[in-house]
Order: sequence, then structure tokens, then C-alpha cells
Amino acid sequence: MACFLVPAAEAIVATIAAKAVKSHEAKTGVQTTHTAWEENPISLSKKITRLSGFLWGGSGLLAFEHFWHGEISPVFPFLTAASNPTDLAAMLHEMATTGTAMALAVTTVWAVTTIVSDRITKRTLHPAKVLRRKEG
Repeated sequence: MACFLVPAAEAIVATIAAKAVKSHEAKTGVQTTHTAWEENPISLSKKITRLSGFLWGGSGLLAFEHFWHGEISPVFPFLTAASNPTDLAAMLHEMATTGTAMALAVTTVWAVTTIVSDRITKRTLHPAKVLRRKEG
């Protein structure tokens, strides 16, 4: 019914956070283009922007799916479940359970892939590791 609103709300927060981090990086002089052997080749703002992209994409697809099945209407109250008090309770329950689970799943997958990619990048691109591989 309205489970897509929870990831959409997280996407709004992530987008604002990415913009704030990017402006902080610009003020402090943190470079967004790093050499291959530096600690973090991808800036934090880009990582958060990826999270917001995942969330916006998933929310958009879910909103389209709900629109396709007639759960969203182009006229007020927009969500068809919001017009009936019993459906409203079911909608809020779905948002609390399914929507929160989806938002947590997307965030967890993003965090795991970010950690794994950072470790792979540090391991494969660090100059000392490259020299050890050539010697061995």
C-alpha cells in the first residue's frame, strides 16, 4: 500500500546528508579524486550518494508498482488506503513492517558492498602490496 514511503523518507535523509558531507569535504579540502594507493579512493559523499540512488530507485519502482495496481491515485488522498480508517491502520502497519524491512535490507546491502569494495581496493591497489606480489 505505502511501504515505498519508508525507503523514500530514508532516501531524502541520505540525499541531504550526501550534500552536507560534500560541502564539508569542499570546505576542508578533502579531495574527491584520490590516487590509487590512498586510504579511501572513493569519498564518503559519493558512497552516501550511491545509497540514496539505491533508495530512490527502489522507492520509484515500488511507487510505480503500487500505481499500476491502483493503490495510488492521482487525486487526493493519493493513497487509496488513506480514505478508509481500517485500511489506514493496515497501511501504517505495512509501512512499519515491510517498509522498514526493505529500507534496512537496502542499507545493509549497501553497507556490505561498500565495506567489501573498500577492502578489495585497499588490498589490490596499495603500493606495498603490489611490490610484494612482484617480488614473490
